[in-house]
Amino acid sequence: MKIALLGYGRMGKAIEGFAYEKGHEIVLKIHKDNKNEISRLKDCNCDVAIDFSLPNVAYEHIKSCIELGIPVISGTTGWTERLPELQEFTLKNKAAFLYASNFSIGVNIFFEINELLASLMNPHTQYDVSMEEIHHIHKLDSPSGTGITLAQQIIKQLSRKIKWEETKIPNDETIGIDSKRLGLTPGTHAIKYQSKIDTIDIIHTAHSRDGFAKGALLAAEWIINKKGVFTMKDVLF
Repeated sequence: MKIALLGYGRMGKAIEGFAYEKGHEIVLKIHKDNKNEISRLKDCNCDVAIDFSLPNVAYEHIKSCIELGIPVISGTTGWTERLPELQEFTLKNKAAFLYASNFSIGVNIFFEINELLASLMNPHTQYDVSMEEIHHIHKLDSPSGTGITLAQQIIKQLSRKIKWEETKIPNDETIGIDSKRLGLTPGTHAIKYQSKIDTIDIIHTAHSRDGFAKGALLAAEWIINKKGVFTMKDVLF
């Protein structure tokens, strides 16, 4: 499989390492120092593009791939208010696009648990819910894309919550997200349901970026020869 890496930071380098281990080839690497070379996409003869770039360039990167008919997966966060535009553009162009706020297999299982737990807690109004997410000090967006996905899942299932807010002090209609940036922490997400009687916690803790990189590579392998808009749920379940 020939891969174009759109973004060559920590995640791009981790994906590159696992790709070589599996016998894949990296035919293009776009990073901050050669960002104008994105035009080389049309000549690189790649089978798939993997975008882990920056919020201000992700949209254009993905759109370029869709226009060229290159299957593309993206894990860049901080820009997803425009995600529906690209999903519609993908379908219009009969292309292939997969977006995930987190590619880790463990996190995607955690997503399923989170949504199920929220549905079970819906009738039990004595419990309030909050979230803590911890990432490394270099992470640009806050809260994380994973944290936002978790909050959106809860809002979908928990009728008493209508929005999320980055705060330590939630109110009756708000899920409070306490975002912390500490050291080199790859990512920890904790959901807490608390009442006067007891507390229920679910936690996912990443020990390295390896899970994210391996999941992204799995998604890239999966999307080859497909058409449509996908998520990691399509890949895993």
